[in-house]
Amino acid sequence: MGSRKVTDWQGKNVTVAGLGVSGIPAAKVLHGLGAKVTVVNDGDDARAREQAAELQALGVTVRLGDGATLPAGTELIVTAPGWKPDKPLFTAAREAGVPVWGDVELAWRLRGPGAAPWLCVTGTNGKTTTTQMLTSILKAAGLRTAAVGNIGVSLLDAVLGEEQYDVLAVELSSYQLHWAPSLRAHSAAVLNLAPDHLDWHGSMEAYAKDKGRVYEGNRVACVYNVADKATEDLVREADVEEGCRAVGFTLAAPAPSQLGVVDGILVDRAFVENRQKNAQELASVSDVDPPAPHNIANALAAAALARAFGVPAKAVRDGLRAFTPDAHRIAHVTDLDGVAYIDDSKATNTHAAEASLAAYESIVWIAGGLAKGATFDELVAKSAKRLRGVVLIGADRALIREALARHAPEVPVVDVERTDTGAMLAAVQEARRLAVEGDTVLLAPACASMDMFVNYNQRGDAFAAAVSELGA
Repeated sequence: MGSRKVTDWQGKNVTVAGLGVSGIPAAKVLHGLGAKVTVVNDGDDARAREQAAELQALGVTVRLGDGATLPAGTELIVTAPGWKPDKPLFTAAREAGVPVWGDVELAWRLRGPGAAPWLCVTGTNGKTTTTQMLTSILKAAGLRTAAVGNIGVSLLDAVLGEEQYDVLAVELSSYQLHWAPSLRAHSAAVLNLAPDHLDWHGSMEAYAKDKGRVYEGNRVACVYNVADKATEDLVREADVEEGCRAVGFTLAAPAPSQLGVVDGILVDRAFVENRQKNAQELASVSDVDPPAPHNIANALAAAALARAFGVPAKAVRDGLRAFTPDAHRIAHVTDLDGVAYIDDSKATNTHAAEASLAAYESIVWIAGGLAKGATFDELVAKSAKRLRGVVLIGADRALIREALARHAPEVPVVDVERTDTGAMLAAVQEARRLAVEGDTVLLAPACASMDMFVNYNQRGDAFAAAVSELGA
């Protein structure tokens, strides 16, 4: 199925896999284009029945409680990104020669002539912040843009809506990239690669390969992390358009074709005349909020994509100054008795926690939750010298405790066994007891939150509430 004109959808049998954030809009759009849409969904609870009723009222067929069987006559499957590739539905589709697209692929195929180019961002950590920084920079340059994809505006809305865009800043997860075979970005960045979602992808190699898809067919720049060789390897393996360049970002002084940092200034040696000799000042490190090392890396990646699109240096500075990070991302809650309390509840894996721990000198670390198959030895070994003490919470805290016993046996560890609503207050009280003036109490759990909280936002809110109770 090549790129279809709108009329080509008339009467096509399309199966949408999964209700939810991407499934419902996809079903509505396809139905509106004249396709015969059947939605299949594993669950059959009250929420699913309510969503099904809304679609059935439009004339869409919905099959609840059976997401495994391929509906007869299906010519295309459009799947929610979270559905695993090994599901029986997809096995049946492969055997029947039926293509499977994600919502990103569908949006890409439905773009009209002269559609806005896409600047794409992926990586294990920092995607959302980088995409938002990029959006802020593009807006500072006077461009009509939006943050879309895994955040913000739905990609289908952005592609099919009334609003006209000059360029889109697109955050993409490994799941979305897996199901987007024909996506071709103007320029793209892979920020970093660390083990994550391996239960979904099956192996680190498969995970990296899906991330690397973002570089396929890039026209202007493939942006990679100089400190993370795996990202550069993905650029080497990508099949790009003639003239597309590899552009690195680094926290050190940049070589030609890189962006980096010199004496507290973010500089560009990639998108300048005579890059062997010249560099362009873009912004100060102090223009980045917060100026933690991993966040400066995010800013450099965003700047590289914006510069690839031809944005002037002044817009990079103005855009970074105007940017405010989302909640629960190394957010400073308050200072009590000379101790800083920092909420980085968004650090839901070891790679994110490592970046967070690297930003402070002396830390009382609050960690734990659902490990999702992660191991903690490398994280603890790298961070041991910064730890004043550790307070552990959540279902898989024993895994972190064992890593601490192996790599930081002298660091005091407190286990909070409670899992009720008072658990976070107990953890913060223990952290305060361990901290001395000049320390940072850092919530960077290195784990998912769903064992004790609805999501990482609720976990971060609980931390902030506990800290303010201490202050009172």
